[in-house]
Amino acid sequence: MRPIDLRSDNTAGAEPYVLEALAAANTGTAASYGDDEVSARLARRVSETFEREAFVFPVVSGTAANALGISALCPPWGAVVCHEGAHILVNEAMATSMFSGGAALLGLAGEGSRLTTAALTACLERTAWDDPHSSQPAVLSLTQATEMGEVYQPEEIAALAEVARSRGMRVHLDGARVANAVAALGCTPADLSWRAGVEVLSLGATKNGTMTADAIVTFDAAVAQELRFRLKRAGHVASKGRFQAAQLDAYLTDGRWLASASRANAAMAQLLAGLARLGYEPVVPARANLALVAVPDEISARWAQAGVQFYVIEPGVVRFVTSWATTDADITTALHRFQHDSGRA
Repeated sequence: MRPIDLRSDNTAGAEPYVLEALAAANTGTAASYGDDEVSARLARRVSETFEREAFVFPVVSGTAANALGISALCPPWGAVVCHEGAHILVNEAMATSMFSGGAALLGLAGEGSRLTTAALTACLERTAWDDPHSSQPAVLSLTQATEMGEVYQPEEIAALAEVARSRGMRVHLDGARVANAVAALGCTPADLSWRAGVEVLSLGATKNGTMTADAIVTFDAAVAQELRFRLKRAGHVASKGRFQAAQLDAYLTDGRWLASASRANAAMAQLLAGLARLGYEPVVPARANLALVAVPDEISARWAQAGVQFYVIEPGVVRFVTSWATTDADITTALHRFQHDSGRA
């Protein structure tokens, strides 16, 4: 029985166009440490994609993008405010704290997996400002799409950013699945970033079709200058940088990244529609390619035995993730197995 992998979009391979770009970059020689034409082309591509001057720094992981990107915004005595389920708080071994020199991470409850202006305002109101005994909130970090598959509307990000700026805070966006959010909302990358008040974006790409390349994007020249040194000190300046740049340049060319994300989103919509027919609903409305679904443990155990791979997040809740490589046939097969093994034929 062929397994259907719905564990993570990290389990999928690289898009064919990425492999072609890597092969092309492997011809001849090129200057090292990002001083090559492919890297220069990527810089132009990112500015075109975001509709203004932007600075891009390829890295090998989303953790590096988040930790190093935030480190350029937050002093060691500062605090990063985020959702209590944020990846930077729960899943990254406090890399953000380490690379920022000790900054605290403050997780707030929200609605589902999204922060609210009310929660952020309450946090800032109870902060002991100017008190050296207390970490000073310096950065607001939002995840788009969220860890539960929800998305922030551009105006929601803008409202949160306005509250943060009222206390002199900077704004970071963990965009591990930002392509899925852009595709789901039908807006532009600019709408979800600098136009909404975001200063540093972790541009996820590995989950959506590249092989070994994510990136930090900033719209602030001073932050970019600092990142030049922070990345080198952290060991994230590749000597053969053209290979990271080639992946990201191919990814952003001709809207390929959004096409890949749209396929993943469509697969998740198909999956959720089929699960709803069987009586299983997501914990919160999911619009991207990830969803947490309420499923009794005895049912999910049978589904796993039937050859569908997914993660059990907590008792009674499973996580499904689709990718650019998930096919209609994959979803149809998974739903058939679910129906057979749930007793809801």
